[in-house]
Amino acid sequence: MPDKILITGGSGLVGMRLSEMLIDLGYEVAHLSRSPGKFSHYKTFKWDIKEHYIDESAITYADYIIHLAGANVAAEKWTEDRKKEIIKSRIDSAGLLYKCLAESKHHVKGFISSSAIGIYGNSGENLMSEESTYGDDFLAEVCKKWESTAWKVKELGLRTVILRLGVVLSSVGGALPQMARPVKMFAGAPLGSGNQYMSWIHIDDVCRLFIRAIEDTQFEGVYNAVAPHPVTNKEFTKKLAEVMHRPLLLPKVPAFALNMVLGELSEAILFSQRVSANKVIQTGFTFEYAYLDEALASFYEKKA
Repeated sequence: MPDKILITGGSGLVGMRLSEMLIDLGYEVAHLSRSPGKFSHYKTFKWDIKEHYIDESAITYADYIIHLAGANVAAEKWTEDRKKEIIKSRIDSAGLLYKCLAESKHHVKGFISSSAIGIYGNSGENLMSEESTYGDDFLAEVCKKWESTAWKVKELGLRTVILRLGVVLSSVGGALPQMARPVKMFAGAPLGSGNQYMSWIHIDDVCRLFIRAIEDTQFEGVYNAVAPHPVTNKEFTKKLAEVMHRPLLLPKVPAFALNMVLGELSEAILFSQRVSANKVIQTGFTFEYAYLDEALASFYEKKA
């Protein structure tokens, strides 16, 4: 019998691609959703985080739970209400899963949660490993609380894995289409100084990491889900323009202009995060897209 994978946040960027890849490998996949069955290709169970409700049959269905749910950090300006929503969507959802796992009879063998490299804060040129010190800005605090709640599942005796995601590259959503749009219109430019590091990962590699965390019982604890070769924003923009066959004509976009448009959210774009993939590499995992050129070419080369 194939293992059954229950995914929260299954309709998101990573969740949709991960579901496809799991199905292709022969797994059964179900999603937790506020609107089960609505426009979904997958079996869905109802949950309502605000009402602290999960369909009990969801937990008894699952062999593994992959927890991706959380309000989109970059979807809108960080008002105080939005910041509360970003935190609560992560903490309350992880807490609800923990409560249901603690109180239900189930056969779950592992719990894999996403987090983010935002936990390291603005770390400049320092190469950050899983043991590095954490930041103290808003996103770092979100990640710390997120991981702390997810990590409680380990107390139930379940193998628990937390993957700290870098900038996930996909042509259908996330940061890349937003960065590619001005380049396509001959208006591409580095952001801020352009010297801030971006730790990125191709969407297929991040999904392969989640699958590896299911299949390899040696996976336990926290891992950075980033490609081995981070680049500066200036390098990223230059590579993107090259693969899209567009010139870079404009000067850098100044930090104050980004702040005027995005407010506090601009910090997340201008922070430098140079993050190490060594711990993942030491497990024997190999990246299909280790270098930015090949990752970007997989999205744009045929379309250029």
